[in-house]
Amino acid sequence: MLEQVSEFSTHAIAVVALLHTLAFIYLAGWARKDRHDITTTLTQFTDGLPHRSQMDWNAHPSDRIEGFLADIDDVLAEPPGSPGRKLLHQRMKILDERRRYLQSMRFDTVWNVARTMIEAYPLAGVLGTICAIGAALAGGDTASVGDIVGRFGDAIWSTFAGLVSAILLMFIHSMLEPGFSRLSENRRHVRDTVAKAKRELASNGEVRDAEALV
Repeated sequence: MLEQVSEFSTHAIAVVALLHTLAFIYLAGWARKDRHDITTTLTQFTDGLPHRSQMDWNAHPSDRIEGFLADIDDVLAEPPGSPGRKLLHQRMKILDERRRYLQSMRFDTVWNVARTMIEAYPLAGVLGTICAIGAALAGGDTASVGDIVGRFGDAIWSTFAGLVSAILLMFIHSMLEPGFSRLSENRRHVRDTVAKAKRELASNGEVRDAEALV
C-alpha cells in the first residue's frame, strides 16, 4: 500500500495541480462573464440619463461599472421631481428583473475553495515523502540499498512536486485575485447604490407618482 502511494504521489500531485489550474481559468471566465452582464445591464439602465459618463471603449469593465454608479449618484443629487429622477425610477425595473448578475455566493464559494486548497500541495508532498520513507523502511533487512535509495528518490520528487505546484498556483492566484476582489466590490457597490436609489426615490414620492400613473 505504501509503495503504491509513494510511486504515484508525484504524478497525482501533478495531475491535481493541472486540474486546479483549469479551475482558475474557469473562474477567470466566470468573472469575465459576470462583469459583462453587470456592464450590459447598467448600460441599459443609465441610457438616457443626464450627464452620462463617457469612457473609452477599452476601459476595464470594473471602471465602467463604477462610472455608471457615479451617474446614478449624480441623478439622485438632483431636486425631487426632476426628469432625471423620474427616468431613473422607470429604469429601476431593469435591475429588478435582472438580479441574477448580483448573485455571488457560488462564485465566492468556488473561489474560496480553489484559493484555500493551494495550501494542501506542500502537505500532499510531505505525505508522499512519509509514505516513500515508510515503504523503504518497511522492507527491513530484506530491502537492498538500491530499493532504499529509490524510495528516498520518490520521497524527494513528491516533496518537489508539492512545493512547485503550490508556488505556481500561488502565482496564478495572485494574478487573478485583484479582478475577483474587484468583482465582489462591484457587486456590493451595485447593491448599495440600488438600495439607496429605491430608498431616496420612495422617500421623495417619485415611486408613488409613477405608480399612480400606471
